[in-house]
Amino acid sequence: MKNLDPASYCRRVTRQSGSSFYYPLLFLPKQKREALYAIYAFCRHSDDLVDEIAEPNEARKQLAAWREELQRTYEGAPRHPITERLYEIMARYPIPKIYFEELLLGMAMDLENQRYRTFEELSSYCYRVASVVGLACIEVFQYSHPQAKEYAIAQGMALQLTNILRDLPEDLGRGRIYLPLEEMDRFGYSEADLHARRYNDSFVELMRFQWNRARDYYQQAESLLWPPDRGNLIVAEIMRSIYWRIFQKIEATGFNVFEIRSRISSLQKFGIALSTWRECRSASLPLGRHDRPS
Repeated sequence: MKNLDPASYCRRVTRQSGSSFYYPLLFLPKQKREALYAIYAFCRHSDDLVDEIAEPNEARKQLAAWREELQRTYEGAPRHPITERLYEIMARYPIPKIYFEELLLGMAMDLENQRYRTFEELSSYCYRVASVVGLACIEVFQYSHPQAKEYAIAQGMALQLTNILRDLPEDLGRGRIYLPLEEMDRFGYSEADLHARRYNDSFVELMRFQWNRARDYYQQAESLLWPPDRGNLIVAEIMRSIYWRIFQKIEATGFNVFEIRSRISSLQKFGIALSTWRECRSASLPLGRHDRPS
């Protein structure tokens, strides 16, 4: 790994991921785009340690080693291409270590918690695996109003809840249920029903309840965005637009996530990114010369 250029390594991880995150980054100036590649690569690697290592004890061991690598990074002695690049970009964009620490705690929850009894418990997980990523990213985007942090938290919740609805069958295959158990009970839908992939009225009502909650977070994020910051937070707004389209498709299928995976094409993602970028530019203060995409 020492022979790999850290910047190229992080760029390749992001490009090869197929994530919706890649397209919004195309609308950033190069310096910020490269910084976001490093943040994404750190998150991707952290997630893979949990999802790609089949043996839980080995995953715990690797995650602990990665946590030690994070500590070394903030002490100025990184050893991995991802953290080497992260250390480089933090000279310009100082990101609080707590955000990455919280992320790793969220990843550890996937190894220890297969179920969440209440939404309060689930929201803690969503904050750690999604909202803190937004909080780290806005330090690169830069912002004028401290309300941007509340915006990032609400948006992270909205995006993660969308992932939970869309990816329900895949998560179930890993033995994980991210629907609060007390809410499943309330709507009369059991774990046995879920494992049997029963698509019935109880399931639809349960999913609609989850969908309405997520919609509230989307609306909350929109209301928290300070208009003059729209130019700085264009990438975050592009992500919200892309996920909102996926979110709408989930409802349009009647929440039949067992048979229909709601997705949009790469071309559609780019189109949404371009239109959102134009809207943000026209609605915000004029962009400075160094804030134009390159």
